[in-house]
Amino acid sequence: MLLLLLLLPFAAALVAACMPGGSRARPAAVAGVATLAALVLAIGQFGAIAAGGVPQMRFAWLPAFGVDILLRMDGLAWVFTVLVLGIGLLVLLYARYYMSKRDPVHRFYAYVMAFMGAMLGVVLSGNLIQLVVFWELTSVTSFLLIGYWQQRNDARRGARMAFTVTTLGGLCLLAGVLLLGHIVGSYELQTVLGAGALIRGHDWYLPVLVLVALGALTKSAQFPFHFWLPHAMAAPTPVSSYLHSATMVKAGVFLLIRLWPALAGTAEWSWVLGTAGVCTLLLGSWFAIFQYDMKGLLAYSTISHLGLITVLISIGTPLSVVAAIFHTMNHAVFKASLFMAVGIVDHETGTRDMRRLRGLRRAMPHTAALAVVASAAMAGVPLMNGFLSKEMFFAETMIVGGNDNWWMSYAAVLMGLFSVVYSLRFISVFFGPLARDLPEQPHEPPRWMRAPIELLVLLCIAVGIMPERVVGHILAVAARSVLGPTVPEYDLAIWHGVNLPLMMSLGALGGGVAVYLLLRERFGLAERDRVPVLHRVKGAQMYESTMLALSQGAARLVRLAGTRRLQPQLLVLMAAFVAVPLLLARPLESWPRLTPGSPDPLLALLWLIGAGCAVAAAWQAKYHRLAALALVGATGLATSVTFLWMSAPDLALTQLMVETVTTVLILLGLRWLPPRRRPAHLAGKPPRNTNLRRARDATVAVAGGLAMAAASYAVLTGPAVPSIRDFFVLRALSEGGGANVVNVLLVDFRGFDTMGEITVLSAVALTVYALLRRFRPAPESIAIPMQQASDVDPAIAQKPAQQARDGYLMIQAVYLRFLLPVMGVIAVYFFMRGHNLPGGGFVAGLIFATTLIVQYMVAGTDWVESRLRLRPHRWIGWGLLCACGTGLGAWLFGYPFLTSHTAHVALPLLGELHVPSAFAFDLGVFLVVVGTTMLILVALAHQSLRSRRVPPGAGRTVSPAAIPPPKEIQ
Repeated sequence: MLLLLLLLPFAAALVAACMPGGSRARPAAVAGVATLAALVLAIGQFGAIAAGGVPQMRFAWLPAFGVDILLRMDGLAWVFTVLVLGIGLLVLLYARYYMSKRDPVHRFYAYVMAFMGAMLGVVLSGNLIQLVVFWELTSVTSFLLIGYWQQRNDARRGARMAFTVTTLGGLCLLAGVLLLGHIVGSYELQTVLGAGALIRGHDWYLPVLVLVALGALTKSAQFPFHFWLPHAMAAPTPVSSYLHSATMVKAGVFLLIRLWPALAGTAEWSWVLGTAGVCTLLLGSWFAIFQYDMKGLLAYSTISHLGLITVLISIGTPLSVVAAIFHTMNHAVFKASLFMAVGIVDHETGTRDMRRLRGLRRAMPHTAALAVVASAAMAGVPLMNGFLSKEMFFAETMIVGGNDNWWMSYAAVLMGLFSVVYSLRFISVFFGPLARDLPEQPHEPPRWMRAPIELLVLLCIAVGIMPERVVGHILAVAARSVLGPTVPEYDLAIWHGVNLPLMMSLGALGGGVAVYLLLRERFGLAERDRVPVLHRVKGAQMYESTMLALSQGAARLVRLAGTRRLQPQLLVLMAAFVAVPLLLARPLESWPRLTPGSPDPLLALLWLIGAGCAVAAAWQAKYHRLAALALVGATGLATSVTFLWMSAPDLALTQLMVETVTTVLILLGLRWLPPRRRPAHLAGKPPRNTNLRRARDATVAVAGGLAMAAASYAVLTGPAVPSIRDFFVLRALSEGGGANVVNVLLVDFRGFDTMGEITVLSAVALTVYALLRRFRPAPESIAIPMQQASDVDPAIAQKPAQQARDGYLMIQAVYLRFLLPVMGVIAVYFFMRGHNLPGGGFVAGLIFATTLIVQYMVAGTDWVESRLRLRPHRWIGWGLLCACGTGLGAWLFGYPFLTSHTAHVALPLLGELHVPSAFAFDLGVFLVVVGTTMLILVALAHQSLRSRRVPPGAGRTVSPAAIPPPKEIQ
């Protein structure tokens, strides 16, 4: 159930993303049904959790390192899961009516559901490494949501700011998690939570605390990282409602509560989090008072309330943890309703500017009533849910004040006073005479658009009046999951008599009303456009200045140390080849002595030929690029024969096919190179003497090669060490199910590496295609002057020769097309036998790609696309999906990712067949290799494709691709 709960949002995101645009109902229905199903599953787990159980699901991932995929749901995780799914369901219903038909709504729902899944991953993770992965995924998906209206500059800026800050915090969190795992000896959450005494007594406790706090404070927008949250208001209002109430900003709070048993209880914990929390709650509430954008006011109020929760967590008493969980729940409810109310105002009036809005209760009385009640909950008015948790906050700050630290109690009352002021400012738009100069005529929204707010406001009242009945049991279960069986006694009654926390609450309410009236009447609160006293303190400006300084510094560093020319880069690389072996290898005197041997004369001759071809290629590159390419190919052939000589047929076959494919692709790439010409500012000047530069380059290249050869020789002839060869040879057949050690190594023992390699290969092919699909080679590189000095029309003079050449190519094409099925069968043969004999998916893919390349060379891309109907993108996608599916299939059976299994199937006529599960992984490699090769081929050759398309009835023209390139660029 936990796995299904986690996968449902991601599945809905995939389905919504594949839907056509233009419809709001279908993606909303898919997202809503998936969220509702997940919510039902989560609610169904409460009985077992309340009885003391912790449902878990474990998948082996990296058991040797103690890292498994572990899902667990205790009381705290259940509360946050219900918040994420419950408020998410209401937001999805609200967005159905809020989003415009002109927006790509299917993409919006895909982003929201992916974000929901990432947040559920954070909440349900039972492994800290896994938690960090989902933590960063929330940053990525929130970036997409905040920048949803990508045509707006403020949306792009806000998304980039939020992503930068939260991702840097995520890196700090990763470092802290790694240190925690090193201290405890495990990354499992249950083990870490039970090792609190060990962690707090370790010398690395303070670094761990600071790193984890940085991760949590950046995500929850705490001082001094609070500036990114108001700029995230550029997102659509449903996104703002979701991020600010139950998901993004609550992730940091969740992390602090989750790790409270392991890290809390020290003075460092209280000072680090308490200082950040107090600064945040005061700054956020003060800035909220002077905002004129309704969403901006709510954004700063969110910052302030998150600071309140952080202060509660920092106090360190068990009751403060209970109060933190309670206020987290209450804040999620009233803040989601307030953001939805703002969205209705913006949707129906066309503006959120409080300087223009007034008297809206006359046009939308139901929305006004709902907003007023939700604002009362935010201000902490009695009989509202916010009053109860804020009163608990005042009571806990008094405990700290008992140690002569009354400043926290004063700060709490001041924050409560400010919250009343900005709540009154928020609801002021609903009173007074109705504004007449609004962009749109205000009116009530559709009935179902208002329904989520009604449900949330009803919950605010229910919790405020009957807290013990509504949330008492849920809060107790959540608190027990953090504090253990020794949960302190507390009372959620709405009346505790006349005591100091009550007086603090009433003082904050009365003082807030007085301050609001004073600011409105004496200081023109409604007309202010900047924050008094602190208007120069702008964290966003500091962020932008820092980013600008970093960009300028990077540009300056690139100018000093970088170059766009390939030759200087290769020079630095070869110089490193000279230096690095001398620094890393053993001293020369300890190397084994060179002992004369008797090498095979034929092998020595082969190496001399290869070396000669390499030197000749370097020399010919100056004069004749085509000849240089042929010589480089000869060097590759010599390498292939060397592999075969050394009894490595797999390497030899792979190298041979790679040489064949890359030679054709590079040959096409030569068309993109401009002709060799001297720069304009050197025209007419005598050529410089470049012999010295060439001698330098040759010396560095030879020295680098010799240094690497010496290092290789030192490693190969060093003292005997345990060889990994024996490990793989002995286990290839028994554990990998194959006799071909090389292929078993690639698809089984190191399948994860191969998975990464084919992913990189796919990314490279897509990048090449994206870069070249909108560009063409320079015209001068393919322009060929026609004969000018002739009395005969060149087209007429060349017609017989052209016809003869066309006829010859046609005959050649007909015969070579028969090569396609033959080579296809050969590719299948090498693919099927790869697990036991030389071959495999990579080699088979190269063989089949070579066959397609031959068809292209003879008939052109038009014929290949029209007859074979290749879709390289789909080949790549299906290949990656097949490879990933193999690994996920192992997970479903409880084995580590990409674990291979072997089966023997008996078939009629064919007999017994050996069928390893790595066959599917190898098939993915085959598809990726063919797809990437053909995609790069199409990207490099697409000009030929376009130039050969002649309009019907037009005279025959010689396309640039059909004419041999001029001698100067051959």
